[in-house]
Parts: sequence; C-alpha cells; structure tokens
Amino acid sequence: MDRSLYLAMSGAKQDMYGLQLHANNLANVRTAGFRADLAQARSMQAYGEGLPSRVFSMTESPGQDMSQGSVMTTGRDLDVAVEGDGWLTVLDPSGQEAYTRAGHLKIDQTGMLQNGSGHLMMGENGGPIFIPLPISKIEIGKDGTVSVLPQGAPPEAMEVVDRLKLVRPDHANLRKDANGLFKSKTPNEVFDADAGVKLLNGALEGSNVNAVGEMTSMIDLQRHFEMQVKLMKTAEEMDAASSSLLRLD
Repeated sequence: MDRSLYLAMSGAKQDMYGLQLHANNLANVRTAGFRADLAQARSMQAYGEGLPSRVFSMTESPGQDMSQGSVMTTGRDLDVAVEGDGWLTVLDPSGQEAYTRAGHLKIDQTGMLQNGSGHLMMGENGGPIFIPLPISKIEIGKDGTVSVLPQGAPPEAMEVVDRLKLVRPDHANLRKDANGLFKSKTPNEVFDADAGVKLLNGALEGSNVNAVGEMTSMIDLQRHFEMQVKLMKTAEEMDAASSSLLRLD
C-alpha cells in the first residue's frame, strides 16, 4: 500500500507544479514578447537505503516555445518588433547582458533608453543607449539605428545616437531567467551583434501563449490531481482493511 500511496502523493505534488507553470503562461497571455514555458513529466528512481523499489514523478520545463507571437501595429515611434529570429539586448538588474523580444521602449528622465520593464537597452557601442534630451523626435530604423531630432533643430537635422544591439543566437544556447529574460547557457557569455536582424517600427510582438491550450492543460492537470487524491484515499482504505483482517486473526 505504501508504494501506491507514495506514487499518488508524488504525482499530486508534480501536478501542482504543472498547474503553476501553465497558470504563469496564462497570466502572461498579454505580455509583449513573452515566450511560453513548456512542461513535461517523467519518472525518477528514488535512491537511498530501502528505496530501490520507489519511483516518483517529476515535472520539469525542458525549454520554451520559441515560435513568434502575433505582431500588433501601434504606430508609436518607440515600439519595435523583431522580424523573424533575433533578440533585443538589455541589461538585467544585476548588470549582465540579457535578451528579450519585448520592444515597448521608453526614455526615462535622465535620457536612458529602456524597455517597458525598466531594463536599459544596449547599443552596439558596448553600453546603454543615452538619448540627449530635449528632443523633438526619435526614430528607430529597420536595422536598429536610433536617430533623434534635437529640440529646435530643423527637420533635416536628424542625428544618429547609437544602434540597438540585435543578436541572433541559436535557441538551443538560450535559457530563461527568473525575471523572464533570456541568457546564454554558458555563464557570462554574450553574443555578438548580427546585422542581419531587422526590426519593424511602430509595432509590437505579442505573447505566443495559446490561451485555449493553456486552459485545457490546466483542466487536464486538475482532473489528474483529483485522480491522485482518490488513489491516496483508496490506499488508506486498503490499509484500514488490512489492519482489520489482522485484528480478526
């Protein structure tokens, strides 16, 4: 009985982890550039004295869905979407280089170019992009070139400030950080800029989460969790019946 109880207990626990992952995907269905996390469950042998016969389940995330989300036209000068494969480069809170598809950009009061989450945008010059305020206009070219029109200057006096660092690493070399940014699987490795990556100005890439699919997965996991609880209850009843038979003897 303890084997069935152990199996049901571990299965219910991993169902809870799976629900958390799919709930997080569903919560980010409207997050620009979000990549849905994938989930899979597999059996794991329990090691230790007296445990060779015990096998438990383990839910893990083998990676993310790297398919492109739908592109929405916004008409905003500071909105950009990466066309095809490629990533925008930012600095994460620890000051390390990271990568994102979220192109909702803004300029803070000091003139630093940031994304919607407040991460500094990296330029090809090797540092964050600084916008010399005040300006009348800002343009981001298809190749990531950032140009500004100083306040009071004639329309033809556009000046190039920097160029967004755009990279195109192999998806197999990327891992997702806890803050939703992507980094190289090799610690402290950064990727070189790729001139072949192009941007679509005045547009944003939406999340690639399939809301219906995530809801279906959550319902399936909830039903599976209920089944595991029933199995635990059955194991308890069988144990009680066994104890009753021993008392009769």
